[in-house]
Amino acid sequence: MKTPIPPNPLTPAPAPTPATHFVALALALSMGAALSLGITRFAYGLLLSPMRSDLGWSYTLAGAMNTVNALGYLLGALLTPRLLTRFGAARVLLMGALLASVFMGMSGFFTAAAPLLVQRLLAGFASALVFVAGGLMAARLGAMQPTRGGFLIGLYYGGTGFGIVLSALLVPAVLDAAHAANATTPASVHSWAWAWWALAVACFAVTAVLLWPARVLSRLTPPSAPANGTATVVFTWKPFAFALAGYAMFGVGYIGYMTFVIALLREQGASGPAITVFYALLGVAVLVSPRIWAGLLDRYKGGQVLALLNALLGVATLLPALTSAWPVILASGILFGAVFLSLVASTTALVRHNLPQPAWGAGISAFTIVFAAGQIIGPTVVGWIADGPGGLARGLVFSALALWVGAGLAWRQRALSTGKV
Repeated sequence: MKTPIPPNPLTPAPAPTPATHFVALALALSMGAALSLGITRFAYGLLLSPMRSDLGWSYTLAGAMNTVNALGYLLGALLTPRLLTRFGAARVLLMGALLASVFMGMSGFFTAAAPLLVQRLLAGFASALVFVAGGLMAARLGAMQPTRGGFLIGLYYGGTGFGIVLSALLVPAVLDAAHAANATTPASVHSWAWAWWALAVACFAVTAVLLWPARVLSRLTPPSAPANGTATVVFTWKPFAFALAGYAMFGVGYIGYMTFVIALLREQGASGPAITVFYALLGVAVLVSPRIWAGLLDRYKGGQVLALLNALLGVATLLPALTSAWPVILASGILFGAVFLSLVASTTALVRHNLPQPAWGAGISAFTIVFAAGQIIGPTVVGWIADGPGGLARGLVFSALALWVGAGLAWRQRALSTGKV
């Protein structure tokens, strides 16, 4: 038996990784959330009205565009655990980002409903790969800084705000430029097509940013597969039933607001610059939200944060349905932005608090699946309600009620006593 060689006292210990390095990694990784939700999912809300007007859509068909996007998201979430096991989180993240960028650009080449629905489906599928893989990498990053885990996870999801702000500034500017070009060249393509192409370019740029955190985190974080001889940890849904149900209702409720609130503001007479300000402020609120809720994400290990944020989101969703007063509308957007991505982060924190690390990928995927299922229901139901008496305002009332039901369900979720399933 060999005698262990004592460490050389003259050899310096490896320098600890600076805390600022973890923040920089989380911010760069947050571009995955910016792409998968802020651009791929939510930018459509800015294009819904011009596309509906140009193509003669009903609100039901307009909502169906985000419904099939959520269906693709669900299919992606179902497949992601297998892809994570086979390829690793970094490769899945980058693969999904590239595919989402391509599918966003292809949406500008069609005017018929069927191919546009297919493109939204495929973009949703690709965005799920990005969102789940990025969420898993953010959870692992948070585990490396336990005292600031909630903040780092929140930074990842808060990146959605960057995508929202970028879309708020980019889409109206491109639409205005395209309208001006079409005025002098009537044979030009539809104005909204240019916006899809501009968003695709933005997605490719964001994908380039993701290369750095993907490379670094693939070295810093352990693989999700267990070591030889170690029992596989299986995630089971039953202990998380109330949180999963509450999160599904969040998916039903929030997506109605993000799909139709811009169309409602246009119906209420809001100007183009006013809508840009509203949407940009919503995105800025998403960006600052990690600072607001990080402490709660670290402190509570059950469904308390999920319940609180669902309830607040219901209030924000209801306000535009009750009044068109501009200060109230702005307050609605700011409150919504300050809450909804932190609500998503709360489920990742719940998984991190209550499961061993080998089960994090499956846990995050389970929450993503019910989230996607809720989003499939929300846009079409709200669109169907909006086509009837009461219009979009009544559709947002339905969304608010769904969120409050979700709050009640999440409140019943308790932390697991063992922290293992």
